[in-house]
Amino acid sequence: MGFGGISIWQLLIVLVIVLLLFGTKRLKNIGSDLGQAVKGFKGAMSDGEKEAEKARLEKAKAEEEKSVIEGEATTEKKEQS
Repeated sequence: MGFGGISIWQLLIVLVIVLLLFGTKRLKNIGSDLGQAVKGFKGAMSDGEKEAEKARLEKAKAEEEKSVIEGEATTEKKEQS
């Protein structure tokens, strides 16, 4: 017994049938396309994380500026009184 009830011999037979149907060149192209798709997906995920971090930093900076402006406004009101 192998993987979930499939023996090694059954896997080898399936592999031989796939090679006969598609040929090595087509399988190589499929593997290459799949690799490029995975690479593109990882790149998109990385870009998304960078954009999220940038948005978080901009939000924190905006909140900091808002608190500074509110602080200046309250000190000006106290000085005018």
